[in-house]
Amino acid sequence: MAMQAGALRSALIAAGAGEEMAEKAAEEAAGFESRLAGIETRVCVLTWMVGANVGLTLLALSAVVTISAKLGDISGQLARLTH
Repeated sequence: MAMQAGALRSALIAAGAGEEMAEKAAEEAAGFESRLAGIETRVCVLTWMVGANVGLTLLALSAVVTISAKLGDISGQLARLTH
């Protein structure tokens, strides 16, 4: 990251900006890059959390459907026994 900020500083100076102004602009750009990296990390974590949530929800739904089917079979057997 320091090399990129140095390249930006050099490019700004070559474009006619003063050294102090170029330094401040390069530091600010590096700060934005750091914040963007933090946001990328959070998005990655949230993506994994959503994926895990979807997987667990599908697992729970399949368990409910399986139990419901078994209860339906049991109630049918009970109905045959009582009639």
